[in-house]
Amino acid sequence: MDVFSVFEEKPSESLDNNAKRINDSSESNAKKMKIDSSATETTKQTADEQIPETEKSKHQPIVADSVEVVATREYKEEDQTLLQLKHQVRHDVALPPDYNYKPIAEHIPSTDPARTYPFTLDPFQQMSVNAIERNESVLVSAHTSAGKTVVAEYAIAQSLRNKQRVIYTSPIKALSNQKYRELLATFGDVGLMTGDITINPDASCLVMTTEILRSMLYRGSEVMREVAWVVFDEIHYMRDKERGVVWEETIILLPDSVRYVFLSATIPNAMEFAQWICEIHEQPCHVVYTNYRPTPLQHYLFPEGGDGINLVVDEKGDFREESFHKAMRSIGDKDQEAGAGSKNKRKQVKGDTTDIYRIIKMIMMKNFNPVIVFSFSKRECETLALKMSKLDFNTPEEHDMVSKVFRNAIDQLAPADQQLQQIQSIYPLLKRGIGVHHSGLLPILKEVIELLFQEGLLKVLFATETFSIGLNMPAKTVVFTSVRKFDGKQMRWVSGGEYIQMSGRAGRRGLDDRGIVIMMINEQMEPAVAKGMVLGVADRLDSAFHLGYNMILNLLRVEGISPEYMLQRCFFQFQNTQKVPQLEEERRELLKQAESMEIALETEVKDYWLTRSKIADYGKQISKIMLHPGNSLKFLVPGRIVHAVYTNADGEELDFGWGIITKLEKRKRPQFSNSSSNWNDHQSYIAEVLVNVASTTPTHLVRRFDPTLVPGVLPANADSGSSDKDSKAEILPFTLESITEISSLRTEAPGPNANKKMKKKMSMNLKKIMSKFKGKLPLLNPVKDMGIKDSDFLQILKKIDLLENKCAESEIINNPELPALYAEYSKKNALITKAESLRQRSQEVKTILQMDELKSRKRVLRKLAFTTTDDVVELKGRVACEISSGDELLLTELIFNGTFSNLTPEQIVAVLSCFVFDERVNNKNSAMHPQLKEPFQAVQAMAKQIARVCNECNLPVVEAEYLEQFKPELMDVVFQWSRGATFAQLCKMTDVFEGSLIRIFRRLEELLRQMSSAASSMGNEELAQKMDKGLELIQRDLVNAASLYL
Repeated sequence: MDVFSVFEEKPSESLDNNAKRINDSSESNAKKMKIDSSATETTKQTADEQIPETEKSKHQPIVADSVEVVATREYKEEDQTLLQLKHQVRHDVALPPDYNYKPIAEHIPSTDPARTYPFTLDPFQQMSVNAIERNESVLVSAHTSAGKTVVAEYAIAQSLRNKQRVIYTSPIKALSNQKYRELLATFGDVGLMTGDITINPDASCLVMTTEILRSMLYRGSEVMREVAWVVFDEIHYMRDKERGVVWEETIILLPDSVRYVFLSATIPNAMEFAQWICEIHEQPCHVVYTNYRPTPLQHYLFPEGGDGINLVVDEKGDFREESFHKAMRSIGDKDQEAGAGSKNKRKQVKGDTTDIYRIIKMIMMKNFNPVIVFSFSKRECETLALKMSKLDFNTPEEHDMVSKVFRNAIDQLAPADQQLQQIQSIYPLLKRGIGVHHSGLLPILKEVIELLFQEGLLKVLFATETFSIGLNMPAKTVVFTSVRKFDGKQMRWVSGGEYIQMSGRAGRRGLDDRGIVIMMINEQMEPAVAKGMVLGVADRLDSAFHLGYNMILNLLRVEGISPEYMLQRCFFQFQNTQKVPQLEEERRELLKQAESMEIALETEVKDYWLTRSKIADYGKQISKIMLHPGNSLKFLVPGRIVHAVYTNADGEELDFGWGIITKLEKRKRPQFSNSSSNWNDHQSYIAEVLVNVASTTPTHLVRRFDPTLVPGVLPANADSGSSDKDSKAEILPFTLESITEISSLRTEAPGPNANKKMKKKMSMNLKKIMSKFKGKLPLLNPVKDMGIKDSDFLQILKKIDLLENKCAESEIINNPELPALYAEYSKKNALITKAESLRQRSQEVKTILQMDELKSRKRVLRKLAFTTTDDVVELKGRVACEISSGDELLLTELIFNGTFSNLTPEQIVAVLSCFVFDERVNNKNSAMHPQLKEPFQAVQAMAKQIARVCNECNLPVVEAEYLEQFKPELMDVVFQWSRGATFAQLCKMTDVFEGSLIRIFRRLEELLRQMSSAASSMGNEELAQKMDKGLELIQRDLVNAASLYL
């Protein structure tokens, strides 16, 4: 029995069709077409030289037709009075030069529309549909649930009516499956292609992942000749560090004849993206933006252990300062009560659970359900759900409905799999209306929970951040168990973009007058942090483009394009060339300021300044030698007083003065990045130093263990005599490059996790020391104290002595105005130096970025015989083109050296698991099966060879870190599965979540298919059959369970 048949008795309701809409009263603010003649310049280059200005001007996109509409919508207040809320709808278009364009306001809608709706389209929907009717691409930037799907549906309907093909792409398979089911119900002629599943591939509308579309383009699929429109859902995924590059590749490779619908969450630089589309495909691209929310949001704070919730942002978007400070005072009072005792700390932890229990009870009493409770930990989601297990939010009839849906879904599993602990433990919660949703759940459980939530059978859902992505499953209320998260490096405040994405799940269109967002907080938060989170702008759409060997090899095979072509046209390059006009304008302004400065005795002052500059340069050399890890580590201990000066990306020095070291930590060298090639010994350690920063520095900008200081982290302006009002103590990370002086003094050191009170105490101690020595602290003597006897070092000391003597003999040394003249000349020189730096940066961004990396990667391919010296792809390269789900170089080398040919299918799947597993785990059974040790050693040995070749070709790779990418922790688990072990047995072998195991197996399936194709491409059918057999061995039971959406 199909799981959806349970719902057949209930009419299938569409939120759009049944929403109670109030007619929009719209007033046009600007309907005149405006062409910005000073549109930002863009630059195109060939691989070796820039295109002449006259040729460039032919391709510059023009920003035109700026139209802004303010629409009003009425909502009922709690006292039934009407509240009018306004929202913006903004339109712009990027046009190719000389394009015959007609303003969007003058568009006459078709008398025979491709699709009609039983409601009046919102202004942003109508504008977008108008663009599609004109056969022009459009980017729709709007909040979740605003109604962007209407625009995509219209493009599909128009394509089907015109007997053209249309492709709908989504970022992940789960979303593709859901979208396929929706579009199939709406249009009928729909197919699905996700790699492991292909349904009706000849359909006029094909739903697929972006990776599948990219693969079709590289292979020159005949389907692409018939495609008129491509819909990119969730295009803001393009900023994803790992997979974002797939979107860029695909968009660049698509033919100019294709038109696009880009659906996105709100992005502040949407117009920049549209200009890029216009430039690379020489076609108009409209941008339709709206800040419209179908249901306005109210944002509340719930202080830990507090008496209730505090409204901090109302539905009009107004920040309520008094309510915010009331919540903060409540936290302050609790902190004083708690003190520092361990007994009270234990109470505080217990209070966390009590608080969420109270909030859920309050939500249910006020009928604010359904509610999504966001947590940033899978374990915490489950723990909190279990704490609610005594509550029951469902009626007896709803119990029965949940049981039917659950049983219909689970019955497709083998009896043994139905008894898995995860399945058995979640069922009682679901019956009570309580659900859990995170990536560690079995896919079938996630889908059951999604269906139950959509049908209103779950009243409380504990979910991780991934639930906010893509799925159209709003609730009335959203709760954040914390507004701080660990991002892989440090604990930090949730960003404005992340908050917008998750809080956007609050409020169901047509069902709720308001959406409610509740933030649980247990620490002081500055108003600027709260405003930046709740009222802040969404995250920018910035390119995450990076080169890969699979990309390079595929581009070398495609006639008419090249890797240089891809670099030249990528969004990364476009965004950089957009900076040129601004850089040049800043440079002109700096030079103008420098020329206006007249300095008395400038020639003499300049000579003196140059001599002192040489002394400073030699001083830096001295510091560099002193601070080399081999000389300094034994002195850089907690409590040591050091002088820290940070140099930012613009070459500006930020002097943080003297501070106290709290911790010294070794860093990992970054791989395949710009910083990797500039790496030196001084960057291999981070000293965390307690320093004084400006009192205006927001605490949330201070990042642990990341030596790239965020703009806004500034040193205190005053010296040791400054008042506490001018500065505050913070612990900042500095590499050894930023330590300029080491004092011979040590003092008590605050711990690395010191609270505000402790930091302030240590800062006061430092001020007392500074006062005692009148600001001139005694320094470690590099020769006597540190024992540095290097001859070059001693030679530099002699040079400094000579230059100091020269300064002492200078005629201007006795001039009383020298300090003022010196300072004035320093300012002038700083302006000139910065202007020169801007000139160099301008030149850099005009050239194709990542070209040096491309040259190095090409050298690697030649040295490994993947290509010839003329960049012709050899057999090895053609094999590597088939592999995109694992390290293509290493896997290809292992194929050619016979490693896989000597293994059984069971051993092969175990070895390949190293290439698709990327989590950190602690296996209960850490011993590797004897049959797997030698194959894994072969993987490591070949990886070392590739790392060596990369370094020889000037592509910096740290061997140890490269080897760490191939994780053996699941080899034995996969090996036993391929030999017939049950899933329950696997769960006892590892602490990896069940859902994560399934995801790994499905990645492994994809890799096995690619490896089979790779073996076939070189004529090794015996190896291809082994790969196919390995695929057959792992495709069973839970791993092979079909999606409920299909």
